Amino acid sequence: MQMPFDAEKDIPDEALLVLYANGDAAAARALTLRLTPRVFGHANRLLGDRAEAEDVAQEALLRLWKIAPEWRQGEAQVTTWLYRVVANLCTDRLRKRRGVALDAVPEPEDGAASPAEQMQERARVDALQEALGSLPDRQRQAVVLRHIEGFTNPEIAEVMEISVEAVESLTARGKRALAAALAGRREELGYHDD
Repeated sequence: MQMPFDAEKDIPDEALLVLYANGDAAAARALTLRLTPRVFGHANRLLGDRAEAEDVAQEALLRLWKIAPEWRQGEAQVTTWLYRVVANLCTDRLRKRRGVALDAVPEPEDGAASPAEQMQERARVDALQEALGSLPDRQRQAVVLRHIEGFTNPEIAEVMEISVEAVESLTARGKRALAAALAGRREELGYHDD
């Protein structure tokens, strides 16, 4: 008997994936609802293009469903595996479009924010996306995973298949490059020293 799942319950991703592999469509829906926003957001930040990020998120989840029957619990976390796939798909797309500037990502409209606040936030997002786009691919990936996605250095090391020390170096250099790229724009972006 299949039981309905709520994507917010504390059922581990790995358990949902195993249930899906055993034919439980409700588990697949719950896992999709849980992972799609995160996967899409990560791809969107790496690519700076909503349409491409949607394509990457869809492809990554399709790959997850395809490997579900062979999934070996305990070897890797579903999210770690999925973020690695997303990063690889994004890297492939970025290599194909070298030389093309990353487009700005529009923020979803929030009824509580005033138009001026929305414009300010959009300018900040655009500036951050532009600065992220100026980083080398590996630095951008490490900075996004650490400071936007909230991954730990060991998790990032696993996703990027590098050492923790290499992650620390990439994120430190990336943060310095971002700070340098954005330093002259503090006032323009509405940041004031108090």
